[in-house]
Amino acid sequence: QLQLAESGGGLVQPGGSLRLSCAASGFTLDYYTIGWFRQAPGKEREGVSCISSSGGNTYYADSVKGRFTISRDNAKNMVYLQMNSLKPEDTATYYCATQLITTPQTMCVRSLVAYWGQGTQVTVSS
Repeated sequence: QLQLAESGGGLVQPGGSLRLSCAASGFTLDYYTIGWFRQAPGKEREGVSCISSSGGNTYYADSVKGRFTISRDNAKNMVYLQMNSLKPEDTATYYCATQLITTPQTMCVRSLVAYWGQGTQVTVSS
């Protein structure tokens, strides 16, 4: 069974940091583009950051550029999202996702996704 499991969400004050993790089971991530998406109440789903299968190419939404960093460890079948300088507008449910053979920009902008994780809640509030 192909599964993605996110962890690392929680409550943090503005300006703080969180590191989200996504573990894949039932398949290897070696050949997949991977992305992080988020959705807040009343807002459209947004592609936050996506990374190529090799890790050599990345995409970041303008809203998080310079603050978030995506990375992957294919040997561990894991992907991460380091989130720094968090703002209240970053509050959302965050999902990791995979898609076979596509560019990070295409995956994030078009929400081109084959498999979704269950999501983890991130709340940024004082």
